[in-house]
Amino acid sequence: MSTTRQHPPGGLGREPDGTGPAPAVPADRQWRTLSLRQASGIVPMARDFARQALHDWGWLPATGADRRAAAEDVLLVVSELVTNACLHAGGPEELRIACSPKVLRVEVVDRGAGQPAPRTPHRAGRPGGHGMFIVQRLCLDWGVARTPDEPGKTVWAELAAPA
Repeated sequence: MSTTRQHPPGGLGREPDGTGPAPAVPADRQWRTLSLRQASGIVPMARDFARQALHDWGWLPATGADRRAAAEDVLLVVSELVTNACLHAGGPEELRIACSPKVLRVEVVDRGAGQPAPRTPHRAGRPGGHGMFIVQRLCLDWGVARTPDEPGKTVWAELAAPA
């Protein structure tokens, strides 16, 4: 079973183009942070870190198909966001994952100036260019946060916790 969800633009917070309000971060979230500066094997390291967090938070080992799909979605989103930072933003600086009872949030901090966006038109049969399209399809919401007068950005994505 897929955890893909469709939501109307603007219905859940900041738009991928950076406009609109950033969603409030609940205080009850448990945060994990991994520095990725000057690391090698960044994508597998990030996935292993996320997998361990999911295990610690009780998402893994999954007890059913829905929980397994939710955990796999998180690992895929982590891979896509970290890979995107490697390919287009000079590499990620940090991976942050937060868990609350209803939402899991993934954040990748990089020093890049670019603005991630799904490629349009999306061409499913062509290699490459699917990362942000996948993130958009799997997540409740995603966006980019920038700090004024500081380089870089934080690309964030939120996924629903399994029922």
